[in-house]
Amino acid sequence: MLLMSLTSQPSAAKASVTVAQDDAGAPARVDSATVARKLSSQNPLERREAAEELARLALVEQRRLVEGFQVQEKDARVRLALDWALYRMGKNESLFALVRALDSKKLAEQSVGYLKQLEGPEPLYVFLGHVNGNTEIRLLEVLASVGDRATLERIEPFAESTDSGIADAARFAEREINIRLQEQPVVEPKRPRKVGNSAETKPPSR
Repeated sequence: MLLMSLTSQPSAAKASVTVAQDDAGAPARVDSATVARKLSSQNPLERREAAEELARLALVEQRRLVEGFQVQEKDARVRLALDWALYRMGKNESLFALVRALDSKKLAEQSVGYLKQLEGPEPLYVFLGHVNGNTEIRLLEVLASVGDRATLERIEPFAESTDSGIADAARFAEREINIRLQEQPVVEPKRPRKVGNSAETKPPSR
């Protein structure tokens, strides 16, 4: 069976990653094969938690393993968690599944939670203006959390939308981003350090 063959791969059995430090300051190691085996659990909640753990670890060497489980997964929430794990492992096209889930009553909150963990807003820009209203509103909700100064220009047109839900979401995102920008510490440029006195720096007279 595919599940058995995937979980028995040598690379999965040997892989581990440093994720934290113990009380003594030594690196704490997590055996990723243990997490991967949970993907075959009968409990969908345990499978979802395992997928989210693999996403957190972003173990690229586990991508083939996760792809195999994702194809067979029947539970929508677990499948979405596997899509998030695959995206974190470098499968960029999995982002489309996460954005599609924003239009699902069942999956929207879960997807928003994942997308708010993005390191930056750039991957989401391509979807703005090309999705339906519900998805647009939730994209703007995500951008309210991960957006930066460049995002303000991207979402400005949506603040004037005739759809009140989109307009409100865009204005909320603008406020949240501006608050974050104002809270960022201002780094003053360092003054050049003077070396020696003024007499030493004058050119010699002739």
